[in-house]
Amino acid sequence: MIVVDSFRGRPVGVLGLAKSGRAAIDALAAGGAKVLAWDDNAKVRESLATELPLHDLTAADWRNIPALVLSPGIPHSFPEPHPAVLRAREAGAEIIGDLELLGRAQPNACYVGITGTNGKSTTTALIGHILASAGRPVEVGGNLGTPALSFAPLGRDGTYVIEASSFQLELIAALAFDVAILLNITPDHLDRHGSMEGYIAAKRQIFARQTDKSTAIIGVDDAICRDLCEELRRGGPARVVPISVLQPVSGGVYVDQGWLVDAMEGTPRRVLELGLAERLPGAHNWQNACAAYAAARACGIDSAVATAAICSFPGLAHRQELVGTIDGVRYINDSKATNADATEKALLCYPAIYWIAGGLPKAGGITPLAPHFGRLRHTFLIGQATEEFAVTLEGTVPFTRCGDLATAVTAASERARRDGVPGAVVLLSPACASYDQFKNFEERGDMFRRLVTALGATSAS
Repeated sequence: MIVVDSFRGRPVGVLGLAKSGRAAIDALAAGGAKVLAWDDNAKVRESLATELPLHDLTAADWRNIPALVLSPGIPHSFPEPHPAVLRAREAGAEIIGDLELLGRAQPNACYVGITGTNGKSTTTALIGHILASAGRPVEVGGNLGTPALSFAPLGRDGTYVIEASSFQLELIAALAFDVAILLNITPDHLDRHGSMEGYIAAKRQIFARQTDKSTAIIGVDDAICRDLCEELRRGGPARVVPISVLQPVSGGVYVDQGWLVDAMEGTPRRVLELGLAERLPGAHNWQNACAAYAAARACGIDSAVATAAICSFPGLAHRQELVGTIDGVRYINDSKATNADATEKALLCYPAIYWIAGGLPKAGGITPLAPHFGRLRHTFLIGQATEEFAVTLEGTVPFTRCGDLATAVTAASERARRDGVPGAVVLLSPACASYDQFKNFEERGDMFRRLVTALGATSAS
């Protein structure tokens, strides 16, 4: 656990008591702060009432509280600030998040930050795997897995590899990433950022406060990031390393004919045949591999060590996770695909897809996926998006309204096994949020895994 002692003897508000909020309470209390904790969810408060004193932060006297530590899921600007945020801001309290507290408590460590609309978690885990394989002291988490303040203190020799959401980046005041990675930007979370411009502004905070000793790694296969790369090259202090799976990039890392190419020092070198990285299928994962390789090299890891670790990477749950095989049909859990852009990456990987889609729809629906509908043998619709998606698919792709995931898995399995198409996959890649039927995408993916196992799948391990 990290000990945050910069508020010793002073009160600090903590709003939001999920994983990151609980970790913040522990870190601040260990450092001698008087923690004023609150969560708007009455059930959460009831479960914690015997463990710690609770204080309604909307009624607190903020004149005497220097800081509010805000969980990233709580709005501080759009669609409207939480009332406690307004009170704190009016009184001049600083509003920060857990990543900022980590930076203050461990100022001498190396920080690698990863953001982007898609691919953050895989890239974060892959970088952590490479550094650990090289024998570096490393902690991995943030928006992925372990909350930042639950990390072990690593000091000067350690590296924190942090997945940073746009919400978390907005709550950083002073932390600067030694290696900052922006993978891509497509529309997402616009309700929280007010506009696409607000979302871009939040994402680019990953590069804030970098110096001439820092490295900025940017995917340049979308126009927004490409423009930002050129802007940073013209006026930013950090070394800029572009990455691409579509074209060669000067001074960067890219993919050419299935090979990862290192051109960071000028002369391009083929360093890895990406087909050897079996748990990183598809162009989107190749982008993740490019970013992770570039980050490892920026951290001083030898090229051969980095490429060997990429090949040994075990993959992440819910990200094109091969759950098992039944009668030659593979079952793929891509529950993390909560928008069309993420689902597109999965559709491009397989030629004969029995697609399970739906949930809580996002802006744009699945219309952007129309160019890939030819890969779909049949679609099985679930959740609130059913009728919206049915309209999009009508006349182009056969579909079945299933309602829930259990019905969809059974129907997809029966159809795929009956058709007997070579290379068939049953793909859960919902292109939707999960909250209409599940707590989160993990719960949705876990249920898919259990359902497939119950069908008699041969383990993928």
